[in-house]
Amino acid sequence: MSDTKLLSIREIEKHNGAEDCWIVVDGKVWDLTKFAPQHPGGEAIILKHAGRDASDSYNSIHAPSVLPDNLTPDKLIGLVDESTIDNDWLKPPPTASSKLVLENEKPPLQTLLNTHDFEEVASRTLTKKTWAFYSSGATDLITRGQNKEMFDRMWFRPRVLRDVRDVSTRTRILGCDVDVPVFVSPAAMARLVHPEGEKAIARACGRGGVMQCISTNASYPMKEILAASQPGHPFFFQLYVNKDRKKSEALLHQCKELGIRAIFVTVDAPVAGKREADERVKADEGLSTPMSGSTSKNDAKGGGLGRIMGSYIDATLNWDDLKWLRRCSDLPIVLKGVQCAEDAMLAVRYGVDGIVVSNHGGRGLDTAPPSILTLLELQKRCPEVFGRLEVYVDSGIRRGTDILKALCLGATAVGMGRSFLYAVNYGEEGVDHLIGILKDELETSMRLVGITDLSQVHPGLVNTLDVDRLVPSTGGHPYAKARAKVWANNENKVMAKL
Repeated sequence: MSDTKLLSIREIEKHNGAEDCWIVVDGKVWDLTKFAPQHPGGEAIILKHAGRDASDSYNSIHAPSVLPDNLTPDKLIGLVDESTIDNDWLKPPPTASSKLVLENEKPPLQTLLNTHDFEEVASRTLTKKTWAFYSSGATDLITRGQNKEMFDRMWFRPRVLRDVRDVSTRTRILGCDVDVPVFVSPAAMARLVHPEGEKAIARACGRGGVMQCISTNASYPMKEILAASQPGHPFFFQLYVNKDRKKSEALLHQCKELGIRAIFVTVDAPVAGKREADERVKADEGLSTPMSGSTSKNDAKGGGLGRIMGSYIDATLNWDDLKWLRRCSDLPIVLKGVQCAEDAMLAVRYGVDGIVVSNHGGRGLDTAPPSILTLLELQKRCPEVFGRLEVYVDSGIRRGTDILKALCLGATAVGMGRSFLYAVNYGEEGVDHLIGILKDELETSMRLVGITDLSQVHPGLVNTLDVDRLVPSTGGHPYAKARAKVWANNENKVMAKL
């Protein structure tokens, strides 16, 4: 059609959908109905300007010749009749986020692109107490911060020309098939975030093929959480050993009856760390958990939920108690909270099935080593451990790149806790969205590093030189001597004088 035909803006505005799409660029009217679905930048950006002037958007990206070079002449419908232009035509098209989002409102779920976005929304929309409980770390938050920073100081060594069109993130954790090498680390009282709490997480994990580790301090009974997911979806159970061992034995018996696949025994928290942000905000004294039986309260130290609701935990738990645990359950046993090579070697000697290299998310002992450094210590001092049991890592993992680095350095899978709690702020749909983000980031990282399957990960894909000097080579101090003998000798001298 001749480009001399004049078209009024009212006529152009009628062609404003996917089935009939005209746009205006520099005064020329083009029919993009058939081209829009093939647009390399996606159909949405074209449909956004359907029936309108797209000159500004087009010219900011494309050369003037792109349309005439890629469309047949019959797609040029004509020219805009400038005499028909009014103020409404000159207005820009509506943006995707025209609605004002107030400080305490959650933005649309699809606008969240990563775990940091979920955390930022949670910081504004959770109650002050809930945010303090979940976000807090021990004392000066040094370990909490370094958990993430150590991942950021490790660099990939990508390989190229590897045909990475098709990738798979599937793997096995303790014999269970999963779609991604991630499990939900046990976290207490998810109902503080959303009424459905752990049940919402379970539904999304069932759909996404993600393993969930249920906390002793969960908001719902174990049976209800399992029932919320798809039939047959595997779960782990995290055990805080109770001072009243009979109560722990009853939970272990229940795990067996309900088909739990493994017991994760938390060993890095005989007592709660000092979490000052949690202590500063008063607790709701009506809060309780069904499996541990704990009830919240406030005391002279503050309102720390982690401290008060963990008061039932048995601080006498030791290596010999693993015999008791084996008598109570024949399920695989994983020790959660290993922080040095010596304890990893002891775990092998005592015959457990796995360990989680973890510092409780920086919530226990501040200045305990970042978990990824402990993983490197195991590789340096006792690499045989990786062939004797499964090794997992949690604490500090926020990105698909973090997941891939941990796997390259020997981890079977990684645990993530806070990220799933922040995601359930949007209910099960939020957890669905988070799982999708993590899988997408992991797949992208795998392609860009040059692998297509998790069986291909290896340490040579990661450069750790920036942190290697921080990895211990021995179990002792390289030069400092213990003062215990000196103190004893001085004490004996004092006593001799008396």
